[in-house]
Amino acid sequence: MNIVAAGGTGFLGGALVAALAARGDETVVLTRDADRAAARLGGRARAVAWDARSSGEWAKSLEGADAVVNLAGTGVADARWTPPRKIALVKSRLDATRALVAAISQAAARPKVLVSASAVGWYGESPEGDAPETAPQGRDFLAALCGQWEREASAAEPLGLRVVLARVGVVLGRGGALARMELPFKLGLGGRLGSGRQPFPWIHVDDAVGAILFALESEKLSGPVNLAAPELPTNAQFTKSLARALRRPAFLPAPAFALRLLLGEMAGMLLGGQRAVPRKLLDAGYAFRFPTADAALAALYPR
Repeated sequence: MNIVAAGGTGFLGGALVAALAARGDETVVLTRDADRAAARLGGRARAVAWDARSSGEWAKSLEGADAVVNLAGTGVADARWTPPRKIALVKSRLDATRALVAAISQAAARPKVLVSASAVGWYGESPEGDAPETAPQGRDFLAALCGQWEREASAAEPLGLRVVLARVGVVLGRGGALARMELPFKLGLGGRLGSGRQPFPWIHVDDAVGAILFALESEKLSGPVNLAAPELPTNAQFTKSLARALRRPAFLPAPAFALRLLLGEMAGMLLGGQRAVPRKLLDAGYAFRFPTADAALAALYPR
């Protein structure tokens, strides 16, 4: 396949590009710094400079492409949600998605499918009850952001594309979110967050990539699709699994009030959680390589 990927140099995007190269696909990565990206990609894909705020020469990359994968967006958990930061989180996603859809609309030979990232945060802080893809939207900031993001991507449907809205959980791999989670444990300061009863929707990076590749090819999938593992532990249960994998203690919980004081509104993302159920993936026949947290962490931290 010929794939155009926005956000192909991030943690998940880099793993996806490597997988596409390994199976022989031709990939164009849209990036703000083509020279730097080319060095990081190491020949696995062609880097093309783009400006997510406008059309340009990069739009020609979409001509004749089979599919587009949109993973572009400023990191949600990289900084405290100040008003300027929240604006940046929204604009980085909406501008990129809007520019891609606009370029697709102008292409003479349009792609057939768009897989566009969203997040399980769409369901809001909903610690009780399962959240399959049909569950209602939440009402907090992250839920509103995901709703806007998905509406921009869904604008490609009238153009004849099959649109998959990948609601991604916490992606576990050597790097990314897990690198931040493991540090307190290595210092002997690990523990649950708040009560620990909140669900922890996660997915191994290999399954996140595998699910995206599956979505590119499976005509059964369209609309919102939860990218989360079948096993959904509580935060306390996941904390114990991570401590075992690292062979470190986990006896210093982070109180909810301290997290709210330190992180402000962003603390809700850690203290709420969603029981995101991957119903569509399972019904379509996707087989998870790592369905349990213990299996995923054992693979990431082999003894």
